[in-house]
This record gives sequence, C-alpha cells and structure tokens, in this order.
Amino acid sequence: MMLANSRFDTTTLALDFPVQPSHLVVLLQAAIPVLILLLTRRSARAFAVASVLSFLGLVAAIALLVQHTRGGAIAGPDTIGGLPLGAGIRVPLHLQVDRLSVLVAVAVALVSWVVQLFTRWYLYSDPRYRQFAASVGLFTAAMQLVVLSGDVLLILVGWELMGWCSYLLIGHESERPKARRAAYKAFMVTRIADTPLVIGLAILSLGAHSTGIDDIVRHWSAAADSHGTALTVALLCLICAVAGKSAQVPFQDWLADAMEGPTPASALIHAATMVAAGTVVLGKLVGLLEACDAARVVLALVAAISAVGAGVLAFCQHDLKRLLAWSTVSQVGLMLLGIAVAAQHGTADLGIAHLLSHAMFKALLFLMIGWLSVLVSGTAVERLSGALSKHPEARRMVGIGLLALAGVPPFVGFVSKDLIIDEAARRGIDGDLTARIAFAALVCVVLLTTAYTMRMWLILIHRTGAQRVQVREWVEDSYDVQDVGIVEMLTDLPQVDAHGRPTERTAPVEVPPEDEPDLEPEFGEQQPGGGARFGLQLLAVLSVVGGLLVVSPMLDVDWKHPDVWLIGASLLLMGAIALLVRMMSVGTVYGDAAARLPIFVRASASRGFDADRLYVAFGQAFLALARGVARLDDRLDHGVQQLPAAVAAFVRRADRLHTRRPTSGLVAVSVGLVAVGLMGVILW
Repeated sequence: MMLANSRFDTTTLALDFPVQPSHLVVLLQAAIPVLILLLTRRSARAFAVASVLSFLGLVAAIALLVQHTRGGAIAGPDTIGGLPLGAGIRVPLHLQVDRLSVLVAVAVALVSWVVQLFTRWYLYSDPRYRQFAASVGLFTAAMQLVVLSGDVLLILVGWELMGWCSYLLIGHESERPKARRAAYKAFMVTRIADTPLVIGLAILSLGAHSTGIDDIVRHWSAAADSHGTALTVALLCLICAVAGKSAQVPFQDWLADAMEGPTPASALIHAATMVAAGTVVLGKLVGLLEACDAARVVLALVAAISAVGAGVLAFCQHDLKRLLAWSTVSQVGLMLLGIAVAAQHGTADLGIAHLLSHAMFKALLFLMIGWLSVLVSGTAVERLSGALSKHPEARRMVGIGLLALAGVPPFVGFVSKDLIIDEAARRGIDGDLTARIAFAALVCVVLLTTAYTMRMWLILIHRTGAQRVQVREWVEDSYDVQDVGIVEMLTDLPQVDAHGRPTERTAPVEVPPEDEPDLEPEFGEQQPGGGARFGLQLLAVLSVVGGLLVVSPMLDVDWKHPDVWLIGASLLLMGAIALLVRMMSVGTVYGDAAARLPIFVRASASRGFDADRLYVAFGQAFLALARGVARLDDRLDHGVQQLPAAVAAFVRRADRLHTRRPTSGLVAVSVGLVAVGLMGVILW
C-alpha cells in the first residue's frame, strides 16, 4: 500500500521518481570515466572512484532485481525521450526491464566490480591505471545499455561503444607491438562484422516503422509468412554480426590474440560482457528466430562449428591464458546453441542460463591465472607448471573454476550445460534438425571441455623443478645405508634420560643461505588485497551454488525432469576422457598431455590453424578491388576534366572549316521561311 505523501511503495518497492534503478545501472558505470578523468590525478583516488561507483552499480542492479521480483519495476522506463523523425518511423529510445535482462545486468555488474578491485593490485605500478579503470567503467556502461535496451538504436550505440572500448583495453600496453596489433585486429574484425548489424536492424525497423524491440517482434512475427525473405535476410545479418562480436566462425581468431591485453581486460571481455552481447541481443529477438527456421539452422551450424573447433584448439594451446580464450569461444557457442534449440518456443532461458554460469567461473579462472602469472612471471606451460603446488588457497579456487567449466555436478556449469543437452535430445527425437545439430556438437564439446580442463589442472599441480629435485634426493638418501657399530652408537649419540629426551641441548644447525633451495616467493607476499580476494571468493562460491538459480521463477527451464541416463552416460565419458588425459601426461616434463601430440600440430594450433591467412587473403582481395575502383574513378575523373578541352578543340577545328559567308542554299531556306511566315500572317 502506498504511504501518504510517500513516493515509495514498501510492498512492490516501486519508486515514483524520474530516475529508476534501471537508469542507475547504466549511469553509475558511465560516471566512472567522467569523474576519474576530470577529478582525479592519482591512482589511489581513481581506484576509490572506480570501486565505489562500480559497487553502487552492483547495488542498483540488485535493487532492480528485487524490485522486479516484487512487481514494482517499470517495464519500459524512458531515457531522453523519443526522437521526432516524423510519422514514418517511431524511435522511443526506452529501456526494457524483464527477468532475463535483470539477471544479466546483475552478473555484468558483479564481474565489473570484481575486475575493478583486482585491477588496482594487478596494475598497481602502471602509470596509466586511471585510463584503464575509466575504460572498464565505460565498457561496462555500454554492455549494461545493450542488456537493458528496449530500442534497437540504443543497442547499436552500446554495441559500437563496446567495440571502441575493447580497442583501448586490449591495446592498453601500447608500447608493445603485439598489443597494438591485437587491438587493431580485434577492432577491424568486429567492425567488419558490425556492418551487417546496421543492415539487419534497418530492415527490421523500417518494416515495423519503429525501433522499439516489442514493436519489431510483434510486427515481424505477424508478417513472417508474407515477408519471410526479408525477415530471413535481416536475421542472417544479425547472426553475422553476433558471430563477429562473439568470436564465432569465421571471425574466431581475434579473441585469442586479445590475450595480449592485461588479464583484468581479458576477464571482463571474455566473461560476461562483449562476447556475450550477441547472446543477449538474440535473446531479445528470439521471437523472430521462432518464425524463421532457416536462420535457426544457420545459427546452430555456426555455433556448433565454433564450439567444437575452439575446443580442439583449446586442448592444443601452449599458453594457458590462450587456452581459456579458446574455451570462451567454445562456451559462447554453447550459449548460442541454447538460443537456437529453445527458439522454437520463443524462449532464450537456456542460453542466458549458461551465460550467467559462464560469467562466474570464467571470470574466476581468468583472474586466478592473472594472479598466478604474477607469481611465476608468465602464462606459458613452462612457467605455470606446478604453480599450484605451494599455494592451497589458489589451488582451491582454480579447482572450483575448472570443475565448473568441465560441467562436473553440482557446479553451476553442469546445471546449465545439462539443461541444454536435455532440451536438444528431446527436440532431436521429435525430428528437429536444429536440435540434432546442437546435440551432436554438445556431445563433442562436453568431451573436449573435460580434456582441456583436465590437462590444465595437471599442468598447474605438476611438481616444480625444485620439488622434483628434492624428492629425488630423498629417494637417493633412502638407498644410502651406512654400517654403524654398536660402540659408535653408544659413544657418538647424545645422552638421553629415562624418557628418551636428550640431557644436553645442542644448538640447531644453521643452513647457510647459499645452501637453501631456490624456492618461489611466499604466496602471502604477492597476493591481491582483501577486497579483490573477497571478490574472487564470491565468484568461487557462486560457481558452486549458482546452479540453484534454475529453481527460482527468474528462469523458465525444465529442471524437474532430468534425463538420468543421459547424465550418467556423459559423466562416464567425462571420467574416461579425464583418465586418458592423465595417462597421456605421465612421463612428460611439465605434466602436459598435449606434449604427446606432434609438434607441428601444436604449433599450428597456437596460431589458430593460421586463420590469419584467410583474413590477409580477404584483405588483399578487398584492397585489390578498392585499387581497381580507384583506378577506374581516376580515369573517369580524368576524362571529365579533359572533356572541356576536347570540346574547345573540336570547336576550334570546326571554326577553321567555316568560311564565315552564308551559302546560297542557306539564303534560299531563310528567304523561304520568311515568305511562308508572311503568307501565313496575311492569309490568316
């Protein structure tokens, strides 16, 4: 009941204010770069602004979630008002608050907050920390705008802004050529793929005479039979753009190179923001996919090829950070498969559920790899081999992340993957082609994910060189037995009392510093602050218990009827694959099962099977076409410029041929015309 003279409903949590929590979710993140760049000059103050505002953004997202569950959230809050473009098209520019967008907004805000906390420690001595923190805030605001947008024009604004911010985050260490190249590559590939997005959204908006998502879905769902070709073309354009932003085939190669950016940027881009934006957009337009079978099949094929191919590449990577990058490509493929499978009934819950679970465990894994890379000064297999052997706290959190990624019950990854597999199996039995494609890909992805997560775990817990040397010395000492006489035992050993304790205390033998083993620095000396550790622990907890979200009314999924036989078969196959990888790792120098593969295979996989060559070939063909058009344009321009001179020359030549005296025939014709004219006037 609304209280008297009150603008707050305590029952539904409805607010009678112009600014709603949905606005604050975006505005608080957008305020971070403004305040940092205008009001701060030191890193400490910049961190205070970034951490506080990102935390308030998380609080606003949680408040929006609670408000929505209570029924007090405004479904379509206005922003700056509609654009007056005339009667031909309506541009409302409003937001859209529903159960899925609210859940994704909370996940994005949580990951962004943890990344801001971790960044302060990771880039503590970086002179450009302020710029990085500001870019993270702007990037998060752009993603939240895409998540909460109810207008395709706002989606386009957030989509493009994310592309610019990703360029800044990946190329943060601009003094390194590899970072500059990776940033440029990511920007160019995604920009090329973004062109079809504009075309697809324009087709949908012009057909519906509105840029509002509800209007678009309503119009095209009703006109699918009469305008099926236009709808198919528009959706194929959207799928192409989603493939570019989410690093799916054929645009998959830029994401692995983006690992040249700082680890916090990788965690932000790969976990819940840029690569997941395509899943969010298709989730908003899932009603159109329901009406277009061709688009669903194309989406399933693109996602299936991407998920399986990226899983193979992940197993072969020599750099564990790049392994996680290819794992992201594979997991995003699973999200899109969930969209394609469930689109037949107009729901995106399966894809969004895996997006939420992926955000938790992938952000945890990326940040933990960043933590370990500081300890061992690198992310290659040689550096990270045995990195967890001395650090139980890191071992526990990395283990949770890998178990969730592999889909081991009861972790969150198991819940979201199993829901997609069960749905694909049920629809595949009913004869749905999209579901059959998805199920075949899902079986392969489950096995490949188990393989590369097991490989990564075995590398991280492998004994370090110092530990192996120490164990070997212990074994050698156990075989070194000396004969000692009874007299030497009685005379050389210290005197003891009745309880066996020495009667004379001897000073402990001090080991000279140069004789001490060269151990790694203590874990406590190189670990993030309390806030960052709390954020990592929170992600770990959510990776364990986050699967319980499916039992809430926020997700509309069938969790009550799991296929027990299918779950048991998948777990049995996962166990067999894990055992095989363990056997392959035995006897290798770094505990790396991929060392059993031929060197040329691993080298080619580390280069992404040379997908760059396809990009270069496409670029060369495009440049050749552009040069041909430029040469044709130059010739046409030169011809136009020479035309006046040619006309003048023709006139001069004609003038020289003229005698400047009228001929008799011309005089006769002129006199005849005058005579005829006079006769006509007189006789009229």
